[in-house]
Amino acid sequence: MNFRGRNKVTPEFNMSSMTDIVFLLLIFFMITSTMVTTNALDLVLPKAKGKTDSNKNIQVSINKELEMYIDKDQVPEAEIESRLLSIMGDDRSKSVVLRAEEGVPIEKAVYVLDIANRNQIKVVLAVRPK
Repeated sequence: MNFRGRNKVTPEFNMSSMTDIVFLLLIFFMITSTMVTTNALDLVLPKAKGKTDSNKNIQVSINKELEMYIDKDQVPEAEIESRLLSIMGDDRSKSVVLRAEEGVPIEKAVYVLDIANRNQIKVVLAVRPK
């Protein structure tokens, strides 16, 4: 007599659903990683506690070569005030984020702060989180 049943369980595992999930996660991370890139220059900022996150900002960057940028456009030091005022227009809800690279003389940062103070523009000093 043969007592074995006809229904035999196979110990195989189907990986197709697992690969679908892995590919979906891969696509998700690829798309979100492209959205994370900032519209700024690559500067090494000084360390401090605090964080800035607002989309209505104008970035003024100063690198170690003492070159000044408004957003990504290089601007001569003498034209910073006129360019800032033309970008700001009548909208005083915008603020300026000052990104001075580590090692830049404080006089350059004070120059931009003075321009903002004379024109009643809000200024935030960007730092690298600790």
